[in-house]
Amino acid sequence: MQKTVKLYSRPRCHLCETAREILEDLQTKWRFTIEEINIDLDDALVEKYGIMIPVIELDGEELQYGIINKKFIDEAFSRKNLEFIS
Repeated sequence: MQKTVKLYSRPRCHLCETAREILEDLQTKWRFTIEEINIDLDDALVEKYGIMIPVIELDGEELQYGIINKKFIDEAFSRKNLEFIS
């Protein structure tokens, strides 16, 4: 079953754009979908993630936030047993 990776972000956030590009690049290696969530549309999310964005979450676990490191996320996907594309 294909997993969904959540990307908490907001418009006009260059770190968020970079995080999305990293996730899109990793989709060539791992089978997952990206659900991008604009925190500005939910006051609770703004309160929770306001200064942390972008936040990458998989299976309810926040994998990384702020400046996203592609190698770190790649290793996290391996630990979380995402389906590898051969």
